[in-house]
Amino acid sequence: MNELYTKYLGLDLRSPLIAGSCNLTDNVDNLKEIEKAGAGAVVLKSIFEEEIYLEYASELKKIGPMEENLEFLDYYDVEIRQDNLKRYLGLITSAKAALHIPVIASINCVTSQEWSFFAQKIETAGADALELNLFILPSDLCQSSSDNENTYFEIIRQVIARVKIPVSVKISPYFSNLGRMIQDISASGIKGMVLFNRFYSPDIDIDREIVRSVPKLSSPDDYLLPLRWIGMMAHRVECDLAASTGVHDWKSAVKLLLAGAQTVQLVSVLYKEGFKAIADFNSQIVSWMEKKNYAGIEDFRGKLAMGTQINPAEYERVQFMKTFSEYTK
Repeated sequence: MNELYTKYLGLDLRSPLIAGSCNLTDNVDNLKEIEKAGAGAVVLKSIFEEEIYLEYASELKKIGPMEENLEFLDYYDVEIRQDNLKRYLGLITSAKAALHIPVIASINCVTSQEWSFFAQKIETAGADALELNLFILPSDLCQSSSDNENTYFEIIRQVIARVKIPVSVKISPYFSNLGRMIQDISASGIKGMVLFNRFYSPDIDIDREIVRSVPKLSSPDDYLLPLRWIGMMAHRVECDLAASTGVHDWKSAVKLLLAGAQTVQLVSVLYKEGFKAIADFNSQIVSWMEKKNYAGIEDFRGKLAMGTQINPAEYERVQFMKTFSEYTK
């Protein structure tokens, strides 16, 4: 059996490395190159809830809050075209015809309005799984934290009620009780969670005196945040955990697997180094496994997760006095 073989969302993967959702996963030619490089699966570029809502607004039974909040479109700079959804479904169908690895569709969600019917169309188009990229910006002062959190569960409930394919959710670390939220979401009926998503951030152009959105690739140290939370939650959830953000070398991928990640998503490194990075990572991981006498991923996955022989304080301690005192030396 392939040394890198693993399962994610119940799907067979030849490698734990997944090409994450981005502009690079928006066309079949790139997807073929990603598969050729050795990726275990691919997550297609996300389609936005706002796009679904606007194109199908006339068919919906009721008009939800998005009717009065279309500034989301300006924030995300989404281009709406009449054939946009048809194109997305076509991408799924074409990808499935061209690839042998699993194809995971993606929807970027901000509300629990009546857009979830589109998940059925994604399933019909042939997607092997669906990733919901969820982030409710806690900027509405009339909403409590419980109100915001309930939106996540309502979105999940509506989607998993409509499809039979496995559903995963990609969330942010911005919750008042993140550990409990991860655990509760894991028990909601989804098959996997991706920790964590990244965002466009507002910036200010001081010459033009305007606010603008800035895309930002991850930094090599960014993997430390999902490492901590995967390490703490790996043995305390009811679904697979996937790591995302900050994986710029094969060692980071191995660390996340040791912490308990089922798979590791790559994006920024693909922009910086090209798809060959996937092949390089796979080769280096196999070499490391051979040196350690590991026959397969399961021989070491979660070995350093909290709840094994690891002192919980190593993951939970947040004070930095000792770290910085050692650094000054």
